[in-house]
Amino acid sequence: MACISSTPSPSLLHSTELLPARSAKPTSLSWASSIPHINISINSIKNPVYNPTLNKGSFINAAWTRRSRGEAAKRPNRKSWKQRTDMYMRPFLLNVFFSKRFIHAKVMHRGTSKVISVATTNAKDLRNTLPSLTDHNACRVIGKLIAERSKEADVFAMSYEPKKDERIEGKLGIVLDTIKENGIIFV
Repeated sequence: MACISSTPSPSLLHSTELLPARSAKPTSLSWASSIPHINISINSIKNPVYNPTLNKGSFINAAWTRRSRGEAAKRPNRKSWKQRTDMYMRPFLLNVFFSKRFIHAKVMHRGTSKVISVATTNAKDLRNTLPSLTDHNACRVIGKLIAERSKEADVFAMSYEPKKDERIEGKLGIVLDTIKENGIIFV
């Protein structure tokens, strides 16, 4: 068991005594005595010939493997984590377009850009049956068709991303509410 004292021992005060001379048999159990003794003479070392072409590809420089601040400044348009993973978290995106004459809506898969379902008031069956192709009743019909066709394609959840300064009200609000009422979840 070791004994710890508050005053330094006199044997540790001299730097020459910290590393005692080596002998064949260790005299103490200190850390310095546990290091093996290696005899190195100047005559045993040969001067190697320096050839920079031999070691060019043999190691990787650490500065080349990391992104430095300068490199990050060169690529300011790198997408954030949310932007890179959002298409996998919310794969189905609703796109609604209102023109002066028609209403168009479609659900797309973000990863593959495949169209899952489409509904428009410009279709033959709706164009001939609806009295107005842009009123609130037409928005309800488009919402109901999108919900039914998405369910047929086994899509029960989708997302809608409003454009900049776009409010979800009026005709757009009616389309989204009708889709929600018909059993589609918005995430």
